Amino acid sequence: MAGQRAADTADAYAVIAFREEGRWQVGLLPEVVTSDLDSLIAAVRQQPGENGAFALVDVADEFFVVVRVQLGRVRLLLSDVTAAVAWDLAVQVLEHLELEVPGDDDLDEVWPAGDLGVFDDMGLDEMEMGAILSDDDAYADEMLAALARRLGFADAYERVVDALVQ
Repeated sequence: MAGQRAADTADAYAVIAFREEGRWQVGLLPEVVTSDLDSLIAAVRQQPGENGAFALVDVADEFFVVVRVQLGRVRLLLSDVTAAVAWDLAVQVLEHLELEVPGDDDLDEVWPAGDLGVFDDMGLDEMEMGAILSDDDAYADEMLAALARRLGFADAYERVVDALVQ
């Protein structure tokens, strides 16, 4: 794997979310986990939650990663495989999924990789996830806000993300 690029730690954040006693718990994970998939998975595993916990990771508004641990099973979604050309976290996700980094001929089109049904049990099916991911005009932060809205914790998500800017 390539060495960590400076851009991997800049402008990235990871929001952890899980439901406990019917209420959403949402917080910010340490910045250091945003560049290492194993650290992200370990951080998500440490959280309680009725249906497991998940992290929503925005990297420079270029792409996002969903890491969900549910009953010990790790489920991943990468919003854009072409991000692996420039970002180590995206490479790590593709390696975990046993997929290859796209070549130069494959960079014209953006497409996701991983588990589009990562939130099926929460009412967000693959088709709706595909619709969110196919919005070519949306940045990663906007797509994540749409996911949070659809899953029912938009207000808590926005409070955590807004606190980053202040």
